[in-house]
Amino acid sequence: MIVSLLHFLNITERRFTEANLRRGDTKEGIQLNLGTGNRPITPADVFCSVPGRLSLLSSNSKYKVSVAEVQRRLSPPECLNASLLGGILRRAKSKNGGRLLREKLEKIGVNLPAGRRKAATVTLLTSLVEGEAAHLARDFHYVCDQEFPSRQCAENTARQYHSINHLQDPSAISKRKQNILATKQLVKEFTDLLTQDRSPLGTNSRLASVLDVSFQRHLTNFSLITHGFGTPAIIGAMSALQNYLTEMSKICDKPMAGSVENKKDLDILNDKTR
Repeated sequence: MIVSLLHFLNITERRFTEANLRRGDTKEGIQLNLGTGNRPITPADVFCSVPGRLSLLSSNSKYKVSVAEVQRRLSPPECLNASLLGGILRRAKSKNGGRLLREKLEKIGVNLPAGRRKAATVTLLTSLVEGEAAHLARDFHYVCDQEFPSRQCAENTARQYHSINHLQDPSAISKRKQNILATKQLVKEFTDLLTQDRSPLGTNSRLASVLDVSFQRHLTNFSLITHGFGTPAIIGAMSALQNYLTEMSKICDKPMAGSVENKKDLDILNDKTR
């Protein structure tokens, strides 16, 4: 009977421990999910969920942090320490947060020694998890496409340029348009290069690598430092620049057309007066 009771207590304790490891710790803004049963933990497994830092209170957005993301944050180029990682995962203010975090990391095979020093400079992007950084990049790209005043900027630049240079000769206007088209081509080449990025946390990470490994590592380093925000954000900015250059090209076509018509009228007038 005593043996049966001890067996029952052991089973109860084990189930209670497993339930605690899997429960959602909403007070600290973190929901642990360290696997179930004896199934091995994979990089795609969710380590925790954290509330967004940039979202409004009404939206209450939460972003899942995978085991792979935790490993990336602890590896170069960031090499975060327990204090910074705990702050990102909302563990910094909890009682014994650092020790508990190290214990939970050990459960997924990650050893985080105490007293470790970070490797990279801390920026505002450091506080973002990859999910929120990607969300911010998408929103920034959308705003660049939809809200940036490309036409107004082009018109203002054209007025300033024409008032300074007094462009009247069609050949001068044609040369300026050629410069604009050449710039558009350079921007396109740069944007096309960035779209070939296959960093492990980007939207194209599952596609086959197309860039040379020695070059891809530099883009990967940039993506890791910005947690996936950097490259999509630059592509969004280049999209706004392309729209601006397109409007500049349209403006160049208008005075050119007017100049050509004026030249035709002058030729007709000269023919009549001969």
